[in-house]
Amino acid sequence: MIERISYIKQLEVFINKPFIKVITGIRRSGKSSVLLLLREQFLSQGVIDEQIIYINFESFSFATLQNATKLYEYVKSKIVPNKKSYLLLDEIQEVEAWEKCVNSLLIDFDVDIYLTGSNSHLLSSELATFLAGRYVEIPVFTLSFAEHLQFQAYYFPQKEQNPTTAFISYLHSGGFPVIHTADYSEESAYKIVQDIYASVILRDTVQRYKIRDIELLERIVRYTFDNIGNTFSGKNVADYFKSQQRKIDINTVYNYLHALEGAFVLYRVPRYDIKGKEILKTQEKFYLGDISLLYATMGYKNRQISGILENIVFLELKRRGYHVFVGKLDSREIDFVAEKQGRKIYIQVAYKLENEETVAREFNPLLEIKDQFPKYVVTMDDLWKEVVEGIQHWHIAEFLLNDF
Repeated sequence: MIERISYIKQLEVFINKPFIKVITGIRRSGKSSVLLLLREQFLSQGVIDEQIIYINFESFSFATLQNATKLYEYVKSKIVPNKKSYLLLDEIQEVEAWEKCVNSLLIDFDVDIYLTGSNSHLLSSELATFLAGRYVEIPVFTLSFAEHLQFQAYYFPQKEQNPTTAFISYLHSGGFPVIHTADYSEESAYKIVQDIYASVILRDTVQRYKIRDIELLERIVRYTFDNIGNTFSGKNVADYFKSQQRKIDINTVYNYLHALEGAFVLYRVPRYDIKGKEILKTQEKFYLGDISLLYATMGYKNRQISGILENIVFLELKRRGYHVFVGKLDSREIDFVAEKQGRKIYIQVAYKLENEETVAREFNPLLEIKDQFPKYVVTMDDLWKEVVEGIQHWHIAEFLLNDF
């Protein structure tokens, strides 16, 4: 099993600390693998196997434990007296009233608890109610470009690819780990992602939020997928449906978008007024939990390349722990303003700088920002790295691999 080092490092900080560790992310992003890697780490540090209680609630082996009382009794029976137990609960949202059980286990026993879940709203609401101040969330994403290279080197050591060539493969395949463990054709890879998408829509969206009009949900998905990289509002969606002779309430649009966010299909990115230094409440952008979801549901479209590249950069920023906004500078837009621990970076993403007009569109807004934080233009131009009046121009492959 390939180590996903960044997530293990995040978890190491909290091992044996009095916090519940909650690992979240879209289905098949690798949460279970992170739990199993953690289990191996415990064993290597001298924890005996009996101290580790691992339960995957999607396995039929544990189907009888999907209510709080039965889960509590099962864990109680497995705890080794006078030793700390390590409780690894995979896809905890499958257990009815799980939060009450976890709260009791934390109070009654000497346990270090790790949970995974595929629905952010379900976890956050219950945790906020029962475990406020006693949990930390570790988001897990699909493979980064660096991890893609790691998987390629492990599973296909005979292939030698430079970063530019390897990025084309990553661009067309996305980051779900399972499709990088064998030499799948593009068609087969998208079929696998279609199945993942169907599971996410059914189990983490339709069933969790009791959505009745599945056809309408799919239409909203297609609208948002077709508009990655574009700002829009719930009213824009409703107006679009109206133009298609389909009436839809704006609140319904927002409810469905909220459900898709909860399942990590979409991420909502608010706009930030750079001059006014305030977050705006209209015309957000939405990005996908993985770009392969777009290909699997709507096919690859060259006209969307700029939005796809933005999506890749956005996910990389999230992996690195940044708070991400779309920047507004008067009437112009900065693709990303990213903040972490008091530091900012500004990023413009484009396919290629093919003419002077494109160069001006990408560079001029950054030149008007007079603070000293780093500023980047990221493209797929063959030119790798260049600095223009303090603004760094990077090829996207190099950008994704460096500590920007």
